[in-house]
Amino acid sequence: MAISVNGMIAKKDDDTSWISQKEWDSYSLVVRTAGNVVIGRRTYEIITKQPGFAELKDIKVVVVSSQDFPTLSENHVITHSPQEALQKLEHFDTVVVAGGSILNASFMNANLIDEIYLDIEPIAIGSGIPLFNTEEFENKLQLLEINKITDGEIQLHYKVIK
Repeated sequence: MAISVNGMIAKKDDDTSWISQKEWDSYSLVVRTAGNVVIGRRTYEIITKQPGFAELKDIKVVVVSSQDFPTLSENHVITHSPQEALQKLEHFDTVVVAGGSILNASFMNANLIDEIYLDIEPIAIGSGIPLFNTEEFENKLQLLEINKITDGEIQLHYKVIK
């Protein structure tokens, strides 16, 4: 997940234009390598309108939503829980969970995350969408790696301690 220095994944109006091209390229590579991505409905509606989404046309997109809705491709499926999303992707070695805030919190609350990659963009956003929606959970993390992406961006790689 790309985040601001104060933990926001988007501005209040869903704007993510502050995320760098280098970050998008990194995200796209991770998703294409894994062959899949799990996202929430709102994230699906936002990301599928991005010009770079065409790069992900061949991957399996699993949308976790409380309601069914028409998807843009037969490669996109709707599920109703984090557990069901993982069942749809059980033949993949790696599953990429990529937001939004509610989905991130539901996966953490269900203890279904093994590792977290946070790409920190050099911006502070006063009002926006946090990395995790307010939900009751607590997970300890072990820092595995710190990478410098650009002069202003860093990536933190954590293992979730279970």
